[in-house]
Amino acid sequence: MTDFSFDALRRFPDIEAVNLVAVDASDRLILDEAAGALAEAPAGTVSVIGDRYGALTLGAAALHGARQIRVHQDALTGEQALVANAGRVGIDPEGTFTSWGLETALVTGARVVLLQLPRSLDALEEIAELIGAHADPDAQVFAGGRVKHMTRSMNDTLGRHLTTVEARLGRQKSRVLVASGAVRPSAAPDGGFTAADGGSTASRWPARERHDDLDLTVCAHGGAFAGTHVDLGTRLLLDRLDTMAPAATTAVDLGCGTGVVAALLARRRPGITVLATDDSAAAVASARATAQANGVADRITVTRADALAGTPDASVDLVVLNPPFHTGATVHSGIAHRLFADAGRVLRPGGELWAVWNSHLMYRPSLERLVGPTRQVARTPRFTVTVSTRGR
Repeated sequence: MTDFSFDALRRFPDIEAVNLVAVDASDRLILDEAAGALAEAPAGTVSVIGDRYGALTLGAAALHGARQIRVHQDALTGEQALVANAGRVGIDPEGTFTSWGLETALVTGARVVLLQLPRSLDALEEIAELIGAHADPDAQVFAGGRVKHMTRSMNDTLGRHLTTVEARLGRQKSRVLVASGAVRPSAAPDGGFTAADGGSTASRWPARERHDDLDLTVCAHGGAFAGTHVDLGTRLLLDRLDTMAPAATTAVDLGCGTGVVAALLARRRPGITVLATDDSAAAVASARATAQANGVADRITVTRADALAGTPDASVDLVVLNPPFHTGATVHSGIAHRLFADAGRVLRPGGELWAVWNSHLMYRPSLERLVGPTRQVARTPRFTVTVSTRGR
């Protein structure tokens, strides 16, 4: 397809701004390094993981003839952007690509894997383990990223599940690691698996950690923010669960992450039904596991959604939120403002949004404008907790 152009790709429906791009040099470099392998790959043997807005998938199809590409994108907005961008460049998704979870079927028999390296080593570990166990034994993995976000530990992580890892020459502050030789785990005496280095590497996803101070087990897949830890901002919110909207019968854990707030809210307040929602597939899977591990899965509905898409207006008594202050690797407040606005939309008159945020961000004027009267409940040198009340 000679008229394909990366310049046509957009981030929409994700946040768009002059300093946020849909394609970067690492996308182009991954495709260039994989060109020969893609040209020889039969239909249905190419998998793409971590494609942010479709550059890898659409580039592989348009420039190298790949078909029946299996794609995993953690962010729902990334999936939506891929479909929208396919329309912009005239590629019919039918027969070209399908979306998958981070599951066995994503990579079974794959001969070429294109991977945007995640910044989290845990996320990379889970991906590499899946590839090593289920991709074609001769699969080639082209894993790229911006040099400033890459570490030697990424080579080591890939090397636990693929026998050969080679760093290619960098270009435009980007680099690609080419890994091959999928390692099939075999049974180990401890009930786990034996890795290429002879060590035990039992699959641990989702990981689990018991927090005795909270009487809570947190489960987390590799790509979930904070992993099995409970961050300090969330802990400030947890201290006030009992005082939030005392008459509430419906609540939302917006941007639920691993589901810590949802699980404790459901357990401490049995009169509340909880919706936990997140854009991230890893977060949603983690939150479901956390709810199950703590015996509250029957009272929590976990949904993958862009903010609160699908939740009716004026239908909720309480929203609890610890908003991200970055999109990808870029600090940007746009996503927080979107979440504030959607919280204001779904709250009933008199309903409350409880939010914790980095104090230097000074979100209070936005909360006043998008939700309603806002007061400070707690403040530390790093975090501020506020409650905003929806006007009647």
